[in-house]
Amino acid sequence: MFRLAVRSLRLRKGGFVATFVAAFFGAVMISACGALMETGIRADAPPQRLTAAPIVVAGAQEFRLPQQDPGGSGKHKTESATLTERVRLDARLADRLRATPGVSTVVSEVSFPVVLPDTSALGHAWDSAGLTPYALTAGHAPAVGEVVIDAGLARERGLAPGGSFAFAAHGAAAAYRVAGIAEAPHATSRPAVFFAAPDAERLAGHPGQVDDFGVFTDQDPAAVAGRIAGIGDAVVLTGDDRGRAEFPEAASGGENLVVLSAVTGGLSTLVAVFVVASTLLLSTQQRQRELALLRAIGTTPRQLRRMVLGEALVVGLLAAGAAAGLGPLLGRWLFDRLTGAGAVAGVVEFHLGWLPRVVAAGATLLAVLVAAFVAGRRAGRVRPAEALAESAVSRGWLTPVRLVVAVLGFGGGTALGIVTLAVMTGPVAASTAGPAVMLWAVGVAAIGPGVTKLVAALLHLPVRAFGGVVGRIALVNTRAGALRVSGAVTPIVLAVGIATANIYLQTTQQAVSRQAFTEDLRADAVVAAPAGVTPELTRRIQQAPGVGGASEYVTSTVFVTEPFDDSQDGDGSDAIGVTGATAARVLSVEVTAGRLDALVGEAVALPDTLAAELHRTVGDRVTLRLGDGSPADVRVVALVKQRPGAERLVLPAGLLAAHTTAGLPARLLVRAAPGVGAAALIASLKTATAGLPVSVGDRDSLVAAHAKGDEVGAWVNYLMIGMIIAYTVISVVNTLVMATARRRREFGLQRLGGFTRPQVLRMAGVEGGLVATIGVLLGTVVSAGAIVPFCLVASGSVLPSGPVSIYLSVVGIAVALALGASLGPAWAATRARPIDAVAAGE
Repeated sequence: MFRLAVRSLRLRKGGFVATFVAAFFGAVMISACGALMETGIRADAPPQRLTAAPIVVAGAQEFRLPQQDPGGSGKHKTESATLTERVRLDARLADRLRATPGVSTVVSEVSFPVVLPDTSALGHAWDSAGLTPYALTAGHAPAVGEVVIDAGLARERGLAPGGSFAFAAHGAAAAYRVAGIAEAPHATSRPAVFFAAPDAERLAGHPGQVDDFGVFTDQDPAAVAGRIAGIGDAVVLTGDDRGRAEFPEAASGGENLVVLSAVTGGLSTLVAVFVVASTLLLSTQQRQRELALLRAIGTTPRQLRRMVLGEALVVGLLAAGAAAGLGPLLGRWLFDRLTGAGAVAGVVEFHLGWLPRVVAAGATLLAVLVAAFVAGRRAGRVRPAEALAESAVSRGWLTPVRLVVAVLGFGGGTALGIVTLAVMTGPVAASTAGPAVMLWAVGVAAIGPGVTKLVAALLHLPVRAFGGVVGRIALVNTRAGALRVSGAVTPIVLAVGIATANIYLQTTQQAVSRQAFTEDLRADAVVAAPAGVTPELTRRIQQAPGVGGASEYVTSTVFVTEPFDDSQDGDGSDAIGVTGATAARVLSVEVTAGRLDALVGEAVALPDTLAAELHRTVGDRVTLRLGDGSPADVRVVALVKQRPGAERLVLPAGLLAAHTTAGLPARLLVRAAPGVGAAALIASLKTATAGLPVSVGDRDSLVAAHAKGDEVGAWVNYLMIGMIIAYTVISVVNTLVMATARRRREFGLQRLGGFTRPQVLRMAGVEGGLVATIGVLLGTVVSAGAIVPFCLVASGSVLPSGPVSIYLSVVGIAVALALGASLGPAWAATRARPIDAVAAGE
């Protein structure tokens, strides 16, 4: 039967090509997502600045977050959490490292941003130049008040020994003398500026602490690293893992990439299985007469199933083999787009091993074989005497399998909707609303023939009114061939449902995030200081004419460790830092207990919902892990009411900023005095900050800066979902072309019966319009099953945020594709003379 299957493929090129296209592009998508997942799991970022050191000792960017045991035993389970700020080490650890057998030299490393007029660099102590290694090409080592400049930066700025180098670092602007020029043997992502050790320690802003240690040895690095491993709480890195010390953001970027690729890959796999099954089922359905003849001449059900499975296996192997070459290219293209958008650190290297290819091939073959098994099962069940009648007259379409699948799909979609409404809050509700689209689509596809007949009946009057005789024939064909039409409708339902739901979920999330941010903001202007906000700058702004209040502003992520918050995951909680004395003037949060001006020292204002979960109120204490992992026992001084899902802890800016990578706040929020307009306030601030390395913006600029972060996430989601939508669009064209091209004999009979070719084409156009209309209506219902629960939770409205033009564009594209994919093959199928078309058959 396998030989017969191969031979039948040669005579059934249309169905073969359609199934191959569906399986091929599905395998390409799965392989690309697998490559992104492997890249995220590895998160390889080869060292640049630390290349020369065979061993690097750095702070642990992960810690074990204790949580209450869900079994209620009173014990605690632990979960790994990634810290968002750089974890530094005590400089005195160097003495213990030097005492380790096999260690010859230990070099401490500090790095800090050096802000230049139109770019930035990283500052270091000259003592650590050997970690790259940098070597002087001109001049001498820097003394206090001098710098050694990276050769590339020196050429770009036209600097030479003896010149002046103006910069800003740690909140202050300065001009140092250029002592020398140094060059590294390889390129680095950011140019280096070297200072004398006392200057570097002062400008780094973390006295007594270092970023990491470079350890040199004449022995086997792995053996020496094993001896160092037990010293302190540091991590010991060798090989390419050393890059994690230099680029701690690579780890969090890798985690984001794993989550993104897992979600997209899972959805891609479901869509691929769905599309491949739909295409293969339609292809097999078009061969019912052939399969019936085989049953009538004595072919056993087992042989028939083996033949269909053999055909599917050949197609699946060819598709998986072809996708093995294109999948990595798509994965690389997606990775480049993600790094270009800043969603993943540019230093992370792309990886694609054998596992993603194998998984993609296995998933593709599984989808094809499962679909082939279902397709061949029905034909194999029919008794030989009934086979030919079965091929000519369709039986009832509602089989037990369809009924079970429909119940599971609708039940799952309803369950996720209830969970979204009852459990989820804010934007996180999208995590349950998104998968509901696929479940609703599965349910609709299972009862597709019945729904197609129902919708066609509802469209009976308008189609007859505007379509005339041609419209009536199109309606009859649609209702009589409900199984065939539902196979063409299903991809449109999937395309419209996925596109509409995911795009509007994203636009609604952005709108809700912007609204939550602006609701909590009362500031009229913002002063941005890339080098950091110092107390002197704060006082200068507060004393400027027209200023009613100014507050430092810093953001970070913290973790509640005591009492244990069962709802907290490894992502931690968002936190903002403000100046307590002026917080009420620049923030508009509703204080339900306590006072914001008490945010001094080790204090916190908790969202009232979080306080209720923790059973804490004003005067109680809470233990936090700040952004760099440092513990902080803080006193609750206020409770604030915030939008559900957008809650943020409020801490003193000095406490929060000291435990960030920069060490200082980067912004000042400014409130105008009564009677002072925004324009006058900004003019006053620009005058007060003239000559300083800061920029002044209005309220809109602050909102735009917040929205920019959301836009990056939205763009990433659009990119990944766009890939899936493109696949569904291909499946729409693929299915409609296959369904229409097989009707050559039918079109010939109609023309012999008196129809003209234009009438046949108009009939095909009306049928294509019906397919598009049914698909759009059902796709809209499918998307509503996800959009409505999410919007009710996130914004309190049943309608999503976003322009209606999005939906109209989706509908327009679906209609254009349906009409084009119906009329094109119909035009080709009617080119021959009617008698030739009838004689040639299908």
